[in-house]
Order: sequence, then C-alpha cells, then structure tokens
Amino acid sequence: MSIYLVRHTAPEIEKGTCYGQADIDVLASFHEEASVIRQHLPAGMATVYSSPLQRCRKLAEHLFPDTDINLEADLKEIDCGEWELRRWDDIPREVVNPWMNDFVNVRIPGGESYVDLYDRVVRSFEKIAASELPAVIVSHGGVIRSILAHITQTPLKDSFSAFSLHYGCVVRIDMQETGRPYHLLSNIATAKEQHKPSQL
Repeated sequence: MSIYLVRHTAPEIEKGTCYGQADIDVLASFHEEASVIRQHLPAGMATVYSSPLQRCRKLAEHLFPDTDINLEADLKEIDCGEWELRRWDDIPREVVNPWMNDFVNVRIPGGESYVDLYDRVVRSFEKIAASELPAVIVSHGGVIRSILAHITQTPLKDSFSAFSLHYGCVVRIDMQETGRPYHLLSNIATAKEQHKPSQL
C-alpha cells in the first residue's frame, strides 16, 4: 500500500511575501504543472485528501474529478499569524529574528511554530495511514516536509536541508511492515521561492 504526497502548483503571489494559511490562488501555468504531476500518479485513486486551501483543493479536484475529496484542516500550511501576506523584508528584524533563530519551537506571532504544524500533520497522516488504503494527499511544502521528517525520524531543524521540495513535487511512501521508505517521483523547480528576509 502506498500513500502519495503532492505539493500544490506555483501560487499567484509576489516573491518575498510571507504566506501560510492565506487562501491564495495559483498561476496561469496551473494546467501545465498539473499535467506533469498526473504522470506520476496512479489512475483511479479512490481515496484523496487535501488541504482545504484553494491552491491544493483546485489541484485535487483537477487530478481526480470523479472522486470525493476529503478536505482536512490539519493538512493546511503553517499559520503565519500576523505575518500573513506581509513582505518578509518589511517585518522588523527584532520581530523576525527570534523565529529565524529557532523556527522549530518559536511561534510566529498570532500563528504557529514548526512543532505545532508537525504535531497536527502527523496526527492527520497517521489517521490516513491507519485506514490501510492507497491514498493521495495534496498539500503544502511544510506539511510534506513534516510527514517525511516523521517517517525518517529527521530532526525538524534539519528538515529543510534534508527535503528540498519544489512546487508540484510528487512523493510516494510505501507503507511496509518493515518501514516506510519514500521515493521522490517528481521534483521540478518551476519557480524560485523565498521564505525568509532577503538579508538572512
């Protein structure tokens, strides 16, 4: 039994903007990116889960038009709280530095820490895994990175260097009795990302 993890396609947002749970749309390249993703997914998946944010929901509905999509709030990206849709470079250094120095444990003002994200994502993933049915999860970079850190026991502070995940990436996890090996099936860099102030 395998679980496929799919990251949403490139979002319609200016580079250098902080975003997490803001419900932003996707770029006009959506259909082209989705066609690449489809090549790496099995046909006829009966169980599909998605973040309810439109950049994920649209992709799930597009890839699986005849399937009921299970929208799971725990599969949303990290909550960026007071920083949502602000330019990273406009957030004062004294405000952003504590989080940059310990993004695993320090909460974004009014939002979440990486541990907060990880805990709810792992809870959702283990519920999906317990069904023992092949499934697709359409979600976000932080969510997929949390799942991979969980199954490989990678420390969260090392997860960004351990798992480089571009928009539209596809990961397959083989749910075996002896472990949960993962395979990166597609990971094409389509847009440059910036998730911190430019000077850091």
